[in-house]
Amino acid sequence: MRGPIEHVKPDFPINAFAGTAAYYVRYRVPYPERLLTDLVGRSGVTGEGRLLDLACGPGRVALDLASSFQEAWAIDLEPEMIEAGRREAAQRGVKNIKWLVGRAEDLEAPPASFELITIGEAFHRLDQQLVAIQALRWLKPGRRLASLGCYGILSGREPWQQIVAGIVRRWADPRTRDKDGSAPRRPGSSPGHCEQVLREAGFVEVASFPFVEPREWTIDAIIGYLYSTSVCSRAILGKNTEPFEAELKAALLAYHPSGTYRENMQWGFTIGRKPD
Repeated sequence: MRGPIEHVKPDFPINAFAGTAAYYVRYRVPYPERLLTDLVGRSGVTGEGRLLDLACGPGRVALDLASSFQEAWAIDLEPEMIEAGRREAAQRGVKNIKWLVGRAEDLEAPPASFELITIGEAFHRLDQQLVAIQALRWLKPGRRLASLGCYGILSGREPWQQIVAGIVRRWADPRTRDKDGSAPRRPGSSPGHCEQVLREAGFVEVASFPFVEPREWTIDAIIGYLYSTSVCSRAILGKNTEPFEAELKAALLAYHPSGTYRENMQWGFTIGRKPD
């Protein structure tokens, strides 16, 4: 049995995603429909409650789940992300989302006011212990918190993904590393870690559910995805953007001249229930 986990508070820059919203909307892969359907089913959503999407980015989760709720709240630290979410909601005709700019940890919400709380690919960027404890207060009794995510290109095992990751490491801004050259410590993000955080906070019936979806990438989609990340945005690359792109394209075409690259993309969510 595992012992208590060490809680590491995130130290990401406040503007880590500055300038990435347009790429995020266009190039981040949507959550698989069957994953979202399974999540809603396991959550016992009634259609009359309220959703809270923490660290929502441009609302990838909130926009897809809003129709299952009477109202949704979506909060993110980056104003650019919230504006992108508002535009996307207007284009889709989604009118029941309340968009908020701010830290998830600082949200003021009435107790027992949400039917489901979601965190999409962002739990590792939050004060996990604090958010989990606050979620217990925000949720109605018997309702659930879910952390959703996937393994992105930079953590993939396909040969082409390792080529991409190596090039990104060479061009990454040295300010993203500690003085000794090692990567800064980050809170955990694995399903097992998330499960333990939720259990320690007081959630019950904690479990994780994996999903695998085939995916085909083009070079433009790979580059667009990288520009949506905090480690390889255009702001981070700066004047190195063009040579980075040139090297990446050349390396990928040398590996496979078709310009298309496949993977079995791994998705999943970890979910826990607030006790009755």
